[in-house]
Amino acid sequence: MAKTWEHYHHAARNHEKAAYHFNEAAKFNQAQEGEKAAHHAYLAHGHSQQAIHHAAEAAKLHAEHYASQPATAAEQEVKNQDFKNQVAEKKKNAASSRDETSAKTAERS
Repeated sequence: MAKTWEHYHHAARNHEKAAYHFNEAAKFNQAQEGEKAAHHAYLAHGHSQQAIHHAAEAAKLHAEHYASQPATAAEQEVKNQDFKNQVAEKKKNAASSRDETSAKTAERS
């Protein structure tokens, strides 16, 4: 997982560099300094491409890491049972909430 986080770190750093160069390009563009603006835009593009590369590599490593750890049948059954219990609890809470509202309405009448 260390390599994955290294790629995420590089992606974040390259995004920061790209943002800086895009801002510099905008400043030079407003100052009518086209050559400097173009240079910073070029650098920003390069950093953006590097960021995309690192993000893709991190995602690939992340997927490979978790694909190699399938859940056992017992773990999956526990997850399924937990989900069913949560759904049942929500239905129970919704029904009791409706019953309380109906009782309050009946008392007012």
